[in-house]
Amino acid sequence: MMKTILIVDDETNIRLSLEGILLDEGFRPVFSASGEEALDKIREENPDLMLLDIWMPGIDGLETLRRAKEQWPDLLVVMMSGHGTIETAVKALKLGAYDFIEKPLALEKVLTCIQNALKMGQLLEENRSLRARFAKADEMIGNSEEISTLKQQISIAAPTSGWVLITGENGTGKELVARAIHNFSQRRDKPFVEVNCAAIPEDLIESELFGHEKGSFTGATALRKGKFDLAHEGTLFLDEIGDMSLKTQAKVLRILQERKFERVGGSRTIEVDVRVIAATNKNLEEEISQGNFREDLFYRLNVLPFHVPPLRERKEDIPALAKHFLEHFSRQESREIKSLTPEAVTALKYYSWPGNVRELKNLIERLVIMTPSNEITPAHLPAHLTNRQDNGNVRRLGIEASNFREAKEDFEREFIMQKLEENDWNISRTAEFIDLERSNLHRKIKSYGIELKK
Repeated sequence: MMKTILIVDDETNIRLSLEGILLDEGFRPVFSASGEEALDKIREENPDLMLLDIWMPGIDGLETLRRAKEQWPDLLVVMMSGHGTIETAVKALKLGAYDFIEKPLALEKVLTCIQNALKMGQLLEENRSLRARFAKADEMIGNSEEISTLKQQISIAAPTSGWVLITGENGTGKELVARAIHNFSQRRDKPFVEVNCAAIPEDLIESELFGHEKGSFTGATALRKGKFDLAHEGTLFLDEIGDMSLKTQAKVLRILQERKFERVGGSRTIEVDVRVIAATNKNLEEEISQGNFREDLFYRLNVLPFHVPPLRERKEDIPALAKHFLEHFSRQESREIKSLTPEAVTALKYYSWPGNVRELKNLIERLVIMTPSNEITPAHLPAHLTNRQDNGNVRRLGIEASNFREAKEDFEREFIMQKLEENDWNISRTAEFIDLERSNLHRKIKSYGIELKK
């Protein structure tokens, strides 16, 4: 597509000279003789780049630049001047100009500057596009009360500098919460560095976190920066921190307190500014009582606690999650977007999802690849989702009952037992989940002789 270049200069011969060379190079030049006219022309033409003279009647180039950047911050601007000084050039760059070139204009230099500026604009656009794609990939899907509350908590906590501890079962999306906190923080333009503490061998965890000096151990052939180094001014996400050894916990605590560390095998103190977000699927208070986790580190991290609910506690989000994953994997596999029948959605909603959102995501990917039709029915689902013993759905009971009352009681007893099991035998949570008064549920549990499990 032909790029539009706006030339702003009160000298006719400059405009004509630039018009000829830009046309020869395949650009579309448009013109303004003053700053006021240039602002109107930007609005009309939406140029890809503006060549702007500094000394003009009316508002000068610097004021034109300031006003243009206020309204169109992404506009690429190259300043031109025959009376430029270093001070003027610096001021123009601070106001947002891409470059500054002196008159008389060397046309080769002008073309090189334009091409470099347009390449930079393309890179910025690609970067914005990638950020938007990653943000969408990291989007927290769902409108359940639990997820809505979590999103609200993130919006409040993210702009602060407080350290965060995220708890939740495997597969619930703790990393998504960590990325959301980073993306909404004041550090969003700085690195987000992730460390899976459970995946790194114990003898390498210190080198991974703090880096090492050349020759500090066998195989250390060069200096290597650690994750704390790489996350400077950004966010460090320590996933599965409950699996970190007590020795490493002590060093991490020291960094959090002093904001400085030494690399393995080194003596130089390195100061660092990171926001730490930690996550775990363990009950750290129990780990503390068993001597597996430092109490002082727990309280240092637990400034802003977040809990990510398991999928079984927010089943109303399953249709939206399934639709999101269907669209994602259909596009990834270059296929027509598949859909779930209402019956298939119902089967998904009744399953207990021990692997949480990760299990649902993996299932949808498999269905997109393996289902020949564009409509996914219960027949396409794995047996454990439709098998009456495993899917958490109400089993077909009461078939052999002698009357309707017995069938109804059979059905109700099994329904209550399965919902209690799905909610870890918590009466209050189960009552809320099935929309029944707690006292009423308690009476039914007693009348049916249901034994509560601990």
